[in-house]
Amino acid sequence: MDTYNIFISHAWKYSEYYSKVVQWLNEAQNEGSFIWKNYSVPSHSPLIDPDTPAGKTVLKEELKQQIRPASKVIVLAGMYVAHSDWIDFEIDTALEYGKYIIGVKPWGQERIPVKVSSNADIMVGWNKASVINAILNS
Repeated sequence: MDTYNIFISHAWKYSEYYSKVVQWLNEAQNEGSFIWKNYSVPSHSPLIDPDTPAGKTVLKEELKQQIRPASKVIVLAGMYVAHSDWIDFEIDTALEYGKYIIGVKPWGQERIPVKVSSNADIMVGWNKASVINAILNS
């Protein structure tokens, strides 16, 4: 069975979307589709303030360390507007490391940020089957 190292782009304020994707991946693993390892961290140390220059530097380095070993990067396009700087950084880092990027369109959203759509290897809808198929068929 194939093993995938996956980084899920996420924002702490939108953890329910992140949690849903993790649920789908865990279900697929339990169904025998694949084995996966989660290289994303849905929360951060409260001692690091991402709004300070030093905090941004630390978080960027931590993100690089998370993305580097990942074979796939999942970007949840619906969080883009509120967190574009961080998502831009995650996409740019994934591109720098040659990672396969799966863009996920939020439920019912017609417009997708250009940064996501132009850099994703594939864009899929907000459902388990689409995300799993994108992982397996890449």
